[in-house]
Amino acid sequence: MSQKSEVLALKYRPRRFEELIGQESISQTLSLALDTKRLSHAYLFSGLRGSGKTSTARILAKSLMCDDGPTSSPCDICPNCTMANEGRHIDIIEMDAASSRKIDDIRDLIEHTKYRPASGKYKIFIIDEVHMLTKEAHNALLKTLEEPPEYVKFILATTDPLKLPATILSRTQHFRFKRISIPNIVHHLSHILHLEKIEFQNEALDILARSGFGSLRDTLTLLDQAIIYSKGFVDVQTIADMLGLLDPKYIDTLFDAIFAKDRPVLIEKLKELEAYEAEMVVDELIAYLKDKLYEGSHRFSPLIIERFFRILSDAKTLFAINADGGFVISLIVFKMIEALKIKEIDEMIESLESRTPMHDIPVAAAHKVPEAQTPNIHVVPDTPSKSSFELLCDKIRDRSITLGECFERNVAFLSYEDNTLTWESCASGDDKELLKNSFGIIRQFVREIYGIDTVIKSEACSKESIEAEAPIETPTEPLFESASMIEESEISVGSCVSQCDETSVKEFDGSDVLSEPMIAKAAELFEATKITVQSKV
Repeated sequence: MSQKSEVLALKYRPRRFEELIGQESISQTLSLALDTKRLSHAYLFSGLRGSGKTSTARILAKSLMCDDGPTSSPCDICPNCTMANEGRHIDIIEMDAASSRKIDDIRDLIEHTKYRPASGKYKIFIIDEVHMLTKEAHNALLKTLEEPPEYVKFILATTDPLKLPATILSRTQHFRFKRISIPNIVHHLSHILHLEKIEFQNEALDILARSGFGSLRDTLTLLDQAIIYSKGFVDVQTIADMLGLLDPKYIDTLFDAIFAKDRPVLIEKLKELEAYEAEMVVDELIAYLKDKLYEGSHRFSPLIIERFFRILSDAKTLFAINADGGFVISLIVFKMIEALKIKEIDEMIESLESRTPMHDIPVAAAHKVPEAQTPNIHVVPDTPSKSSFELLCDKIRDRSITLGECFERNVAFLSYEDNTLTWESCASGDDKELLKNSFGIIRQFVREIYGIDTVIKSEACSKESIEAEAPIETPTEPLFESASMIEESEISVGSCVSQCDETSVKEFDGSDVLSEPMIAKAAELFEATKITVQSKV
């Protein structure tokens, strides 16, 4: 009957190196040291409470005492192993430095080191919470710790190695026990519940593992309590009620109200949250956002999660100044609603940039940055009967009917040799301005069809050459009076090459854009005092 009533942390305490949870590197190092007989006279185990320091010390002591030892796999059947497992081996001396911390206690320990072991191969001293010793006790231990008798082994354990003198640290092999990960804890809890024949929900074990903060002993203590409280079925609702945590379904409804901007529902939820500890609520919301980030939820984009996380992190600083918890939670919720308004503005700006421009706004305003960075994309034509230049015209027309018609009307194909596309441009007036401002789009389509290394060469219009009084002598001149839109764009894309005054730079009437409903709404949200209209290619 006593075995059945034993707490889980003691009942399932590791007895072999293979049973240690989450400390594989330490168990492997100690196992190899035992098997190769490369043993130190003093070890120091440091780490979080419940991470396995004392259990490892007892396993190491048993491995040294075993009749087959020193070995990494003690037999567990010899008298030394049996007494070590039962905690009654006369040559394994455990000392709690939190209660026996004075110099007289260390003097008694040093006196014991003078006598050889009674039944085992070694006399082993396990000193727990060694950082609690007084300064005098530490100094008294130094000489013995540095040069103990060959049959003496020291195993020191502490949760705060920074409080130990450097002289102690330099005389020991230091093993740092890491925080046990949540997946390892959950796996261990599920294994124990299967052995105990108790039903459970995996989500409930996740909550228990998070509440243990990396300490397996603390988590097993909570599991003991949960088994009793849940009457044999460990579920999420029971665990949340027992620990005073928020049910994940409740957090779902809270964020539904935030995204819907339903203030009456949110006020009701905030009144309910008054019954919970504010710092715990913030931690639960952060854990919820972390799960949503891993799930790749469409509603919780990384941008929204980052904004929400900043709000929650800022709220933690308010707790440090003893701010009212309920008020801080209210601030968090309403700041999240404001963060969603910023998302609406981002969407409006993106929608405005992607809209087909009206009036004489250059089509290049709806540019595609990723396409411009795409390396050497070759598009296979749907209809092989069409020439590459006809495909180019089709692509431009698909992008903008106005631009496509203007391009076909004014640009004529001449040749394509040695990665050089040569055409003739006869554009003038508004057509010339439109083609010049849209040259970035046209050049991208040329590279998609002809290749990324294609160079565009534009010849002056032959009609203009005949009519001009002074014909152009060579196409390599820096600039022509009747320069084509390509030459001008290559020199300065989106800018003029002659008559560079205010009227030539202006591409469209800014007042038309300012009258757009979305621009007016964005100006109202940002409370803009000055609006500048610029062209974008």
